[in-house]
Amino acid sequence: MSTVHLTLPDGSVREVSRGTTSRAVAQSIGAGLARAALAARVDGQIRDLDRPIEQDARFAILTDRDPEALDLLRHSAAHILATAVRELFPGAAIGFGPSIEDGFYYDFGVERPFTPEDLERIGQRMTEVAAKDYPFVREEVSREEANRRFKDDPLKLERIADLGSDETISVYTDGPFVDLCRGPHLPATGRLKHFKLLSAAGAYWRGDSRRQMLQRIYGTAWFKKEDLEAYTHRLEEAKKRDHRKLGKELELFLFHPYAPGAAFWTDRGTTLYRVVNDYIRELQQRSDYLEVKTPLLYNKGLWETSGHWGKYRENMFLVLDAETGEHDSSLKPMNCPSHYLLYQSGKHSYRELPIRYATFDVLHRNEVTGALAGLTRVRQFAQDDCHIFLMQKQIADEVRRIATMILEVYHTFGLTATAKFATRPETRIGDDALWDRAEADLRAALEATGLSWELNPGDGAFYGPKIDFDVADSIGRKWQLGTIQLDYNAPERFDLRYVGEDNSEHRPVVIHRAMCGSFERFIAILIEHFAGAFPLWLAPEQVRVLPISDQQAAAAAAVHRTLREAGIRAALDAGSQTLNYRIREGEIGKVPYMAVVGQREAEAGTVAVRIRGAGNKQEIVPVAEFAARLTEQIRTRALVP
Repeated sequence: MSTVHLTLPDGSVREVSRGTTSRAVAQSIGAGLARAALAARVDGQIRDLDRPIEQDARFAILTDRDPEALDLLRHSAAHILATAVRELFPGAAIGFGPSIEDGFYYDFGVERPFTPEDLERIGQRMTEVAAKDYPFVREEVSREEANRRFKDDPLKLERIADLGSDETISVYTDGPFVDLCRGPHLPATGRLKHFKLLSAAGAYWRGDSRRQMLQRIYGTAWFKKEDLEAYTHRLEEAKKRDHRKLGKELELFLFHPYAPGAAFWTDRGTTLYRVVNDYIRELQQRSDYLEVKTPLLYNKGLWETSGHWGKYRENMFLVLDAETGEHDSSLKPMNCPSHYLLYQSGKHSYRELPIRYATFDVLHRNEVTGALAGLTRVRQFAQDDCHIFLMQKQIADEVRRIATMILEVYHTFGLTATAKFATRPETRIGDDALWDRAEADLRAALEATGLSWELNPGDGAFYGPKIDFDVADSIGRKWQLGTIQLDYNAPERFDLRYVGEDNSEHRPVVIHRAMCGSFERFIAILIEHFAGAFPLWLAPEQVRVLPISDQQAAAAAAVHRTLREAGIRAALDAGSQTLNYRIREGEIGKVPYMAVVGQREAEAGTVAVRIRGAGNKQEIVPVAEFAARLTEQIRTRALVP
């Protein structure tokens, strides 16, 4: 029998018989490793323990200490979920069941939506399935055999029909349940010990609103009980911080059925929106950005040139032309093409570059109604959008400059960030030579920043590679926000030029840049990050002035006027309710400071200052000093009093 050579992580080489399983290799290395083994990494590919090894390879055993192990656990948990659902709801159609960040889901075709009581029963049955320790058994089958096995599962039959003729079809069995799946999986169901079903919701089959509605069950799974408890605690904290709940309580924004996916901002919400906007505007002005405004409506000629008409039209709001009777115009879903037209309108020299166009224009994207989610997924929004036109030799310096600005923004809001480098997607425009050049240039620029980053293959924009910035909020959730996208395709499509040092015309490079991304989504993140308790500089209402009684009304009004004249967003509450009631209302409204004016304060020109969240503690401060203190906090954009 022939042999194969396995190169282990420590560099040693182990010779085994061809066809040996990874499980057998783990046992040969040590009993402890065999017990801990979940899967194997064979030439970088995660594989089931019982798959035979047929050729020389780099080899490692995967345990729960490896970062890929959680994905394995959660994918297996999805199958155990489906096993339980099929036992309790025998006629359920089976859709897809992938692992996702922090958990898993599975889609089912059932006669009615799942109830909380159903989830409890399903979770209990999952525990029973896990306890039976069914092995996950992989089997490769022919297309004919796959169709036979899933003849009563129309969703699976559709998936089989989509598979390429040269694609290997594999099925997995755990106890009574058989599923079409690429794998890999845990060795057996008994490895699932710490999980929780979280919710159920409707989901269109394959994400297509024209297809049937399925019922999706979400869950999470962890190797350690304490990790599961920490995660569920974060979820509870997230519920308390939900921007939709806080937005209503703090009277920041609302939605109406007449305008789905478009927010109505109250005066308080508009103040918050404006403060964030003004901060970004200030940064950009300091960094030589040119703020511009461009039309909101364009005919299809622009989108045909940009490539969006063919690649993105289903996400655009098309407008009927009364003269032609055709939907041949669209509200703009992004700003890029309009900035190309602006650049194209004049001649440019290398001496002018980089040219940085920035805008806060309103955009519209035709998101399906079921995908709308508060401010995080809307149809109408604005971005801190920028397009930079530059020479290739300027890319590294410009990317460094942009990255510095992006990190400054996140630091100002108390957010931490990590970077990802995303390469060419499967569906794209432009030839491979341009993509090779763009990826090499952007990667070199990213490396020159000195930032730590990870590779995100295949997730670039359809026109170029990009650097994405993920931020972590106060409870550890990650959000993708900023982006730096390098584009060699647009200058070709729009015939963009500049005159170089040699007096000849050349193509510029375009960098697409956003720091906050959508302001709507960014503000939603800020609401949840701060739990609605904004730092002073962001708070729509910064100070509430409270006279103890009517006798101090005039003195309180004078304090209010002084603060307003100093540029502080102060409100006066001289209502008839008790002082304690008004203080409690201020706390509920998460006002950073309350300035109480009693008789002594009125006579001395002072205020009794109460800081949000400090209980009954208060400090007597002269009005002028209080105003100066607040002004300095606002100027420095301090995160805490």
